[in-house]
Order: sequence, then structure tokens, then C-alpha cells
Amino acid sequence: MIRVLLADDQPLIRSGFRALLDIEDDIEVVAEAADGRECLALARELRPDIALVDIRMPVLDGIEATRRIAADPALAPVHVVILTNYGLDEYVFDALRAGAAGFLVKDIRPEDFLHAIRVAARGDALLAPSITRKLIDRYVTQPPAPRTGTGLTELTNREREAVALVARGLSTDEIAGRMGISPLTAKTHVNRAMTKLHARDRAQLVILAYESGLVTPGSS
Repeated sequence: MIRVLLADDQPLIRSGFRALLDIEDDIEVVAEAADGRECLALARELRPDIALVDIRMPVLDGIEATRRIAADPALAPVHVVILTNYGLDEYVFDALRAGAAGFLVKDIRPEDFLHAIRVAARGDALLAPSITRKLIDRYVTQPPAPRTGTGLTELTNREREAVALVARGLSTDEIAGRMGISPLTAKTHVNRAMTKLHARDRAQLVILAYESGLVTPGSS
């Protein structure tokens, strides 16, 4: 059972998402929050698998709520998925760096929304297609200066290769096929890289890959 916490200051939005989730046999909405502070308190109390968090809420916004959840070792199993009306803006990068597992735009189709919940619960990075395209465009037009001290020197060559493929958006099976290894071995490489780089999930791994210069826009 996938346990979900809904956090949005608009009751109608929460009701709509809850109505979709409640009819699914493998998903349970355990609580609703109307602001970021309440979201954080409920996350600590209930330890849900997924926290669906509106990016802009009163008292404590979604980015700061995400940052505090990600910083709490006791909440490591909680995957934060940011909900937004706005598509890509400056908040996307801040939230991903803060520890969000991904982003969903609120006009997402119901079937895609349900699929996204299950993907995030598995621990995979999740970005709505519209945001993914804009994110790539942003990196192409405004690539960040490479950061030093990201820990990439601690990775083996195979781990670096796996991280680069994650940054290209490949799934575990696709990474395995590209590297000529089993999916289990591919997953092991990715997980070890996440541990060494102190990345909470694949979304943060993607950010680190670009910011370190391991992957650059347009490279093969």
C-alpha cells in the first residue's frame, strides 16, 4: 500500500486529488495539510511514502517544507513530489536541490498522475514531460558553471557511467542495456553512487551530474 500525504492550501485541489487516489486499491491518503508547517508535522507523525506538496503555500512554502523533510534522517523514506501550476520557474531548481523527488503540473491527466505516484513510490526521479523539456532547454541555454567538491572522484568508472545515463533520463533497464549488465547490477551502481554523493534520490543525482560537469547539454 502506497501511503500519501496531500499538502495544498486549496481544499478543492486536495479533494480532487483525493478522489482520484481513494479509488485505487494500492494507494491510501493518510492525511491532508493546508500549509507547509502542517505538512511537515504530519510527515513526521505519519511517515508517508509520498508527500504531494504544493510549491506555494502559506506559513511554510513547499520548498522549505521539502528541505526540512529531506534534512531529517527519520524521514528518509518519504518521497516529496512538488505540485505546481506554474511549470518551470526558479523554484524548480531550488526544490530539486532541496530534495524533491520530482515535479507534477496540476493539469496532469488522471492516468498520468496515478502512474506518477507509483513511480515516485519506487524511488525513481519524476518530472512532468512539460517540465522536463523546459529543464533541458534551460540547461542548454543557461548551463550552470561546474561545481567542485561534488564527490564524483569517489565514484568508480562504472558508477560515473551509470550516473551519466540517469542524467540522460534512462530507466534502470535502459541503463543495463546500454552498459551491457543486468538491471540488478545497474541499480546497484546507481544506488552506490547516490550513497557516495549523498543524493537523496535520482532527481538530485541528475542535478549533481549537470552541476558537476559530468553531463553537459547536447553531449552524447
